[in-house]
Amino acid sequence: MTVPLRTHLFSIVALAAFASAVAMAQQPPAQGRGGGGRIGGAVGAYPQRQSDSAAAERGRAVYGTYCSFCHGQDTRGGDGGPSLLRSQLVLDDQSGELVGPVVLNGRTDRGMPRFMLTPDQIADVAAFLHSFRVNGYDQARNTPPTIVVGDAKAGEAYFKSNCGTCHTGNRDLRGIATRIANPRTLQQLWLMPDSVSGRGSPTPSNAKPPRAVVTLASGQKIEGELERLDDFSVAVRTDEGARRSWTIANGKPKVDVIDPLRAHRELLPTYADADIHNVTAYLVTLK
Repeated sequence: MTVPLRTHLFSIVALAAFASAVAMAQQPPAQGRGGGGRIGGAVGAYPQRQSDSAAAERGRAVYGTYCSFCHGQDTRGGDGGPSLLRSQLVLDDQSGELVGPVVLNGRTDRGMPRFMLTPDQIADVAAFLHSFRVNGYDQARNTPPTIVVGDAKAGEAYFKSNCGTCHTGNRDLRGIATRIANPRTLQQLWLMPDSVSGRGSPTPSNAKPPRAVVTLASGQKIEGELERLDDFSVAVRTDEGARRSWTIANGKPKVDVIDPLRAHRELLPTYADADIHNVTAYLVTLK
C-alpha cells in the first residue's frame, strides 16, 4: 500500500520531535539561553532567553506601574487581564516588536487602554516578560502578605515636597484609604491615576484622557482625544466622534498635547522603590 506523502512527512516530523524531546530530557539544565522552542506545551515550551538583568529590572518597574494591576505582578493574570506567561504573542516576541504595538494601540474592545511608552520602555518590559523561567520557579510567585512596607513619615515628607502643589492629605485625599481599602489598588491609583479607570476600581479615575491640538499647514486647528502619537504619525478622536490621523514630517503638522496627568507622568521615571513604598504607606493612613 502506498503511504500518502503528507502522512509520511507527518511521521518524520513527529519522530524528529520525539527524538528531540528525549535528547533534551537527557541533557542537564541549560545555563543562560535555554533550549527554546515550543514543543506542544511540555517543559521547555517557554523560550529561555539570555536576559539583560538591568533591562529586565527596569522593565519590572514599568510593568509594575502600567501592567500589573490587570495582568498580575507575576504576569499570570490579575484584575481583568489575562496571563502573559504563556501568551502566544509574548512567546513569539523577541525584544518588544510584537508587544509594542499592543501596548501603544491597546485593545479597547477587551478593556485594555493605550499606553504611550517609549521604545526603550517597551524593550525593557519585553526583557522583563522574557526573564520568567518555565514552570514558575521565579520568586514573583511568592505573593508578599502586604505591600505596605514603607515609612509613612518619610512618605508624608516626600508627598508634601513633590505632590503638595496639587494635592493635600486633609482635603482632596482625605479618607482615600477608606474609599480604596486595597493598598495595591491605592498604590496603582496614585502612581498612574488613569491606569485603573474602568477596571472595577472602587473609585474610578476622574482624570480626563490626554487631548491634542493639531495645527495643519493651512493654520486650521483640530482638537480631540489623543489616540496615537509617535515620531511618524498622530491620531485623534474629535468631540464629534470622528477619527482623524496625519503623517508627521519635518515637524508638520504641529501637535500640542494637553495632558491633565502630565505631572504624574513626569514624576514616574524619578521614583525610587523606597519613594513608592513610603508614599503608599503614608496614603494608607488617610482614613
